[in-house]
Amino acid sequence: MRGLGAGALLLASALLLTACGSSDSSGSSGSGDDAASGGTRTVQTAMGEVKVPASPQRVVVLDTAELDSAITLGVKPVGATHTAAETDFLSYLPKDKVAGIKNLGEMMTPNMEAIAALKPDLILTSKIRHAARYDALSKIAPTVMTETTGYPWKENFQVHAQALGRTAEAKKAVDAYEARAAEVTTGLGGPAKAAATKVNVVRFMEGADVRIYGKQNYIATILADVGLGRAPIADRAKEGFSYDVSPEKIDLADADVIFHSTYGDPEKAKQTQTLSSGLWKNMKAVKDGKVFATDDELWIQGIGYTAAGKILDELSGHLAD
Repeated sequence: MRGLGAGALLLASALLLTACGSSDSSGSSGSGDDAASGGTRTVQTAMGEVKVPASPQRVVVLDTAELDSAITLGVKPVGATHTAAETDFLSYLPKDKVAGIKNLGEMMTPNMEAIAALKPDLILTSKIRHAARYDALSKIAPTVMTETTGYPWKENFQVHAQALGRTAEAKKAVDAYEARAAEVTTGLGGPAKAAATKVNVVRFMEGADVRIYGKQNYIATILADVGLGRAPIADRAKEGFSYDVSPEKIDLADADVIFHSTYGDPEKAKQTQTLSSGLWKNMKAVKDGKVFATDDELWIQGIGYTAAGKILDELSGHLAD
């Protein structure tokens, strides 16, 4: 796997520096943002202006993007939720960074009593997930909501950094990511060769059709940052997000390279059925050996810079000359 050495070290070093601003206690910063420790700052959120502690110490996060942001910025939350398909926190995050975090239940139905019992001084989530719970959450602690999740993850990360008082650490993480993305592009043979490689991302999901991802979602932004091309089907995605098909139309997902992941049980998500079908086996990417299974938590659910750094390494490993 070429191209990993220097870049991986660069990204790892920057994220380590990010975490060095504090021990892993929630919200403890060590950055200039929190000079007015004990005071407050105002953050612009999807619900309007919210006053948050200058140096939050007990942070609760209610979605995977917020968990990735906190860990990336060197903050260990006191509590976090998990997705419906999992019973624990994002598996790609370092175990020592999530050890001791209170599990607050499934993301869409967080345990409100458990949240209150933690006595948080800051709650991070998004309007699309928990708008209906905003008043109740705000009575527990200042609650910072972004409008949505996924596609605007870079902007959301900046909101999280402002709320946590970690803008200096955020800049280090962003700079490291951008440098690594540029290095991966070089490893793929340069911008022209990367753009000529047409890529699709396919997700199998319980209770839903097969998703072929478009250009307006988290993983698409990472592919774009590397400069990879996208197969024409990506432009047919509804609202830019995904073009959903039955297994009987999976050949629409064909491209030079296919990455796929599964949310939930592979059988119920129709992954097993699809990958054994003649349509799948006859696709160009499959015949060329350019199909790669990926971790759904990392590629789809993580939605943050720690996940993005690992995805860049995987792209390099699979595609570099």
